[in-house]
Amino acid sequence: MNPPHAIEKVVSQLRTLRLPYMRRAAPELLKTARSQRWDPAEALSALLEEEIEGRARSSRAQRLKSANLPSGKTFATWDEDLSSIPLPTQRALRTLEWIERRENVVACGPAGTGKSHFLEALAHRAIERGYKASWFSLEELGRLIRGSRADNSALRAVQKILKVDLIVIDDIGLLPIDQETAEGFFRVIDAAYERRSIALSSNLHPSRFDEIMPKSLANAAVDRLLHHTHPCQTSGDSIRLTQALAGEGVMPLEQ
Repeated sequence: MNPPHAIEKVVSQLRTLRLPYMRRAAPELLKTARSQRWDPAEALSALLEEEIEGRARSSRAQRLKSANLPSGKTFATWDEDLSSIPLPTQRALRTLEWIERRENVVACGPAGTGKSHFLEALAHRAIERGYKASWFSLEELGRLIRGSRADNSALRAVQKILKVDLIVIDDIGLLPIDQETAEGFFRVIDAAYERRSIALSSNLHPSRFDEIMPKSLANAAVDRLLHHTHPCQTSGDSIRLTQALAGEGVMPLEQ
């Protein structure tokens, strides 16, 4: 059997075994192996590495799609010196050890001070490291409860949320919230307690959540949320506003 036919047979076998990344790499890689007289084990190892890396890329892409992150902000565009979060805190959280310990992060402070950017960057890093993450607004949690009233499926919906390692809840405190939204928030915090990590951003410190939701639900949720939490207090002027005033918020128009 001449080499081209042998390669075609290998490709066919890899298709049967459902090894798509090895199959795609096989024609060129096997030609290279033959011309450079690789050891057979070396060629097999190279093919297996293609499959391992391909599956890792696919899994990462699927985790990123499922996370529903809002804007694609990562640490590549994060200026740690510009943030008011202490550098030791930033760097400790970036290790993601707190996710392994099922601990939480609460970033609170004025609008525009980098809370959402920091949490999204943490979520991106978690996904890169193999964790699963999901991003929610409070309104989405409220819709979850409203949508489950008819068939009493709230528990199943919350259990589905808990299939991830990191649950991010963004922008609490901008507006008062209704009973159903407060209930959705409490259900997720309660179900995740010591089982999953929560990362939360808010204009209000959690001790003031009773200003925007029923006091009983606020107190019960905050009690669980803060028990194992790394607090990140942000301060200062809005970074967005500062950039806008400096002309950095848009691309210059062509004259």
